[in-house]
Amino acid sequence: MKKDLHPSNYRLVVFKDMSNEYAFITQSCIDTKESITWEDGNEYPLVKLEISHTSHPFYTGKMKLVDTAGRIDKFRSRYKK
Repeated sequence: MKKDLHPSNYRLVVFKDMSNEYAFITQSCIDTKESITWEDGNEYPLVKLEISHTSHPFYTGKMKLVDTAGRIDKFRSRYKK
């Protein structure tokens, strides 16, 4: 195996789905600027997600439109006839 292939700065990070406030904690080495106090009282880095398995239409069976950047409106205005 190659040495120094994987990052060595793994730590516990909270990922939060902003569409339904679902959050989970796991190990990651992603850089974050925000933090959150978790249920155990400790403070962890926070990563905000637009969609997760609790809000994705494939897993929920419900069609839910999540458009945070206005891409759908831009598409509709471009191809409007």
